[in-house]
Amino acid sequence: MDFKLFFDPVPESITQQKYAHNSFFKHIHYHGELFPDLSGIQIALIGLEETRGLVEGDSMELAAFEIRKKLYHLKKGQSHYKIADLGNLRPGVDLKETYNRIQNIGEDLMRKQILPIYIGGGHDLDYGQYLSYEGMKKLVSMLTVDAKIDMEDEGAPFEVHSQNIILHQPNFLFNYTQLAYQSFLTDRDLVNVMEKLYFDHVRLGQLRDGFKEVEPLIRNADLLSIDISAIQSADAPGAYDAQPFGLTAEEACQICWFAGMNEKLSSVGIYGYQPSYDDRRYKTASVVATMVWYFVEGFYHRKDSLSFRSNDYTKYTVSLDSKPSTIIFYKSNLSGKWWMEIPQNVKEKFERDTIIPCSYQDYQTAQRGEIPERWINAQLKLF
Repeated sequence: MDFKLFFDPVPESITQQKYAHNSFFKHIHYHGELFPDLSGIQIALIGLEETRGLVEGDSMELAAFEIRKKLYHLKKGQSHYKIADLGNLRPGVDLKETYNRIQNIGEDLMRKQILPIYIGGGHDLDYGQYLSYEGMKKLVSMLTVDAKIDMEDEGAPFEVHSQNIILHQPNFLFNYTQLAYQSFLTDRDLVNVMEKLYFDHVRLGQLRDGFKEVEPLIRNADLLSIDISAIQSADAPGAYDAQPFGLTAEEACQICWFAGMNEKLSSVGIYGYQPSYDDRRYKTASVVATMVWYFVEGFYHRKDSLSFRSNDYTKYTVSLDSKPSTIIFYKSNLSGKWWMEIPQNVKEKFERDTIIPCSYQDYQTAQRGEIPERWINAQLKLF
C-alpha cells in the first residue's frame, strides 16, 4: 500500500515552530515534504478529521492539529523512539469509505508490526479501527473507555457504533470491555445485555474502588478505544459530549500507561475532542497529548515476552475439590504480573489465546478452593 496517497502532511505551522532538543517532536519522524520511511518504525500517529458520524462536528477537523501542538512540546522519555507521525488521514467520499480506509491502513500497519495511534475524529471511527482486525483470522478483545454504553439507537450513527461492532459479521470479537461508564447515563437493559454476552463492564465507582483489579482487563485487550467524554469536564471541557463527572486526567493517563505496557495491544484510538468546546488554553488538547505520551512510555516499558513456557515465568498449579480439579497460573519474574490458563473445549474458527491476564487476588481465590469469577467468564466465552 502506498500510504502517502491517503495522508495529508503535518501542517508547517506546527513543524516549523521552535522545539527544545529534548522535545517529543525532535525524536520522531513526521510527514512533511516527504513521507517518513516506515522501516524499523514501531508506532504510527494518525490524525483523523472525519466528522460525518456526528451531529455537530464542525470544528473537530482541527482536533489532531491542537493535540499535536501540545504533544510535540512534551519532553521525550528515556527510551529511543521509533515513532512516525503519518499526518492526517484523508476522509473518504462518504463515511463508509472512511471506515474502510482506517480498516485498510490499520491492518497494513499492524502486519508490519507497527502500532497505530489514532487521534481526533468522532468515537464512531473506532468501528474502522475494529475492522482492521478482520483479516487477522483471530478472535480479539476490545476495550472501550466511555461515560456511556454506545448502543442506544436515537437516530445518530455515533450512538450505536458499539452495537455495530458487536453485531458485525463475521464475528471475530472474543470479548468487549467497557470501563468507566456512569449508571445515570446508561440504560440498565444495556448492562443486562452485556452480562448475557459475558462482556466485562466496570462502572466509574467500581474502577476507583479497585484500580489494580482493572489492570488485567486492560492487559487482555487487543485494541483500545477511548472517548474523552469519560474524563470529567473540569479536566476535559473540550470533549464532544463533556460530562461533569468522570475519570480525572491522571486516571485516564494511568489507563494509557497500563495499555501501553500490554504486550498484546496493537492499536489505540483517542476520540471525541472538539477544539471549539475547549478553554482558551486548550486544556483538553494537553490532556489528550499527555495520554498519548503515557501510552508511548508504557509501550517502551514492555517487559513480558508472553512465552509462558520460558524461564521468565513461574508456573503455579492450584488443586481444587471441584471441577476443574486444577487451575494453572503463571507469574512473570520480570514484571510480577499474573496470568491463568483456560482449557479450550471447542474448536474455534479463529485463533484465541487460552492464557488470560489475571490478578494476584484471583490466585488467592483459587488457593481458598474457590473458582475465580474471571476464570468462569473466560470459560463461558469459549463455548
